[in-house]
Amino acid sequence: MDYRIEKDSLGEIRVPAGRLWGAQTQRSFENFPIGEEKMPRQILAALALLKKVCAEVNRSLGVLDEERADLIIRVCNSILAGNFDGEFPLSVWQTGSGTQTNMNLNEVIANSGNRLAGKPLLHPNDHVNRSQSSNDTFPTGLHIAFVRAIRERVEPALEKMIDVLRRLEAENEGIVTVGRTHLQDAVPLSFSQEISGWRSMIERSLEAIHTAADGLLDLAIGATAVGTGLNAPKGFGEAVAAGLAKETGLPFRSADNKFRALSARDDVCFAHGALKTLAADLLKIANDVRWLASGPRCGLGEITIPENEPGSSIMPGKVNPTQCEALSMVAVQVMGNDTAVGIAASQGNFQLNVYLPLLAYNCLQSANLLADAVLSFTERCLCGLKPNREKMEENLHRSLMLVTALSPKIGYDRAAEIAKAAHKNGTSLREEALKSGLLSAAEFDELIDPKKMI
Repeated sequence: MDYRIEKDSLGEIRVPAGRLWGAQTQRSFENFPIGEEKMPRQILAALALLKKVCAEVNRSLGVLDEERADLIIRVCNSILAGNFDGEFPLSVWQTGSGTQTNMNLNEVIANSGNRLAGKPLLHPNDHVNRSQSSNDTFPTGLHIAFVRAIRERVEPALEKMIDVLRRLEAENEGIVTVGRTHLQDAVPLSFSQEISGWRSMIERSLEAIHTAADGLLDLAIGATAVGTGLNAPKGFGEAVAAGLAKETGLPFRSADNKFRALSARDDVCFAHGALKTLAADLLKIANDVRWLASGPRCGLGEITIPENEPGSSIMPGKVNPTQCEALSMVAVQVMGNDTAVGIAASQGNFQLNVYLPLLAYNCLQSANLLADAVLSFTERCLCGLKPNREKMEENLHRSLMLVTALSPKIGYDRAAEIAKAAHKNGTSLREEALKSGLLSAAEFDELIDPKKMI
């Protein structure tokens, strides 16, 4: 392989000749051969967008000349178009401030711009990083990437799921089924009521996520190294936030306290906590669906779900609730990520949190997994969910908890005696109620009507 010599404050280092990155990227690449996790593409795109807007604002504030600003903007647009994806090789497991990824962007932009210009116009620190520090650019990039993943991916996926659940709710109106608590028979409810519970859970999660993500709209940019804004012109942070809002359509704001914006990751922790809450709701729904669909002959079998692929390498004809299983695994992964996010967010020492790459990786993984899994579960499972009316009816009339409707007439203790006798003798509630002499046949039939119990 051919190499060229690059220099930084530590001296000379060899860089592959065909690469656009420079000395600091190369040092990071060599010093952190840890794992296979690379910096997420969404973070790189967010940082490229930030560098573009910073160049525009630096130009407008008179601290960067037109030619250099135009070069930076041009290269950033090319990065956003995906033309330089091979130039960002760094591991997530690097410096906790994300400085090396910030410098990776700076070096690629500078070297690419200089090639375009045919002369050394751009310096990665003096021009591309003008008015910035890694300490404010990486948190800003994290907020941009995370809130966009939530607004543009997670929320639309949840809205689609809600639409499908609302349709299922309407289609299954009037079907009465067995309620279950503690995995034991309970009083009846309608299947549409059961579905409405799922719908309401997702609606509330969507509302919570949308609200929690609002804090991500506050940006650290303009804080520079420790929050004082040293080396940034007055109004820089506000102007960059306005420029990002124009580019994305999201109402980004300059954080009102830059010291908090650098040292605390509470907004990220809060937003991810809302994703964890969604994960908990999704796991409950996935479990309900796979229990209700269990069987087909020796389980509950009260619903059917799409048969998407063979389920066993040894048992012919077996079909499993694979979409439920995938969704539940995603939910567990997100819950695990939330533990890491919470611990990382607590590690702000003095003026900086140094767990930023981990936060970026986990938050974006959670958002992306949830968006993908919700869409897959909705399209490949919920859309084809159908009730097994005959099985629901059979189970409903076998349920001993219908006896609850007798309590106001004959009392709790006597109703319990009837239920226990029916269970012990393998008889029906009606038989045991009439045998007790406490009720006539007409009274029993009037009271034990599942449709009146919902």
